[in-house]
Amino acid sequence: MRILLVGAGGTLGSAVRKALSGRGHEVVGVGRTGGDVVCDVTDPEAVARMYAQAGPLDAVAVAAGAAVFKPLAELTADDVAATVRGKALAQVELVRQGIPYVAASGSFTLVSGIIAEEPIAAGAAASAANGAVEAFVRAAAVELPPQRINAVSPTVAEESLPSYGPFFAGMEPVPAARVATAYVRSVEGAQTGRVYRVH
Repeated sequence: MRILLVGAGGTLGSAVRKALSGRGHEVVGVGRTGGDVVCDVTDPEAVARMYAQAGPLDAVAVAAGAAVFKPLAELTADDVAATVRGKALAQVELVRQGIPYVAASGSFTLVSGIIAEEPIAAGAAASAANGAVEAFVRAAAVELPPQRINAVSPTVAEESLPSYGPFFAGMEPVPAARVATAYVRSVEGAQTGRVYRVH
């Protein structure tokens, strides 16, 4: 398969790329500042150019999403808007514009996160965005067939503990490689409208 992977250079994206490439897939990596294709996926016009450059695909997978972590009382309207745009709206746009480029038998794999169901302090904006992604996946699965759509919802990755560990006190981390197996399941499997939780 030819797979467009958004966030391919990040901690999770690198693990997903390795897992998919190791199974013989061609992975086209997308990053904000580097990769096979450079694109700010929060910009709908940039997403249109990205798809035109990438060409026909068998799958689109997302392993990135920006979010602001602040106590609720300190969150600004801009913080909330940036989080919803970076984590939820960008992924909706990737699906909306990607439909014509993805094969009829192809799929979309989005990313949410554990705090959609297990909230943490300072994570209200991210929880809202993750919940929106999961609701969108269930709704889009009604309209997309024969194309499929799923989401992967991981806990914090072991490799990300130096940056995010303090936010996830008491939650057991998992290796990014384990999260990547859920992407393989989504891309190569037959299910749609599912949220694969890796906790």
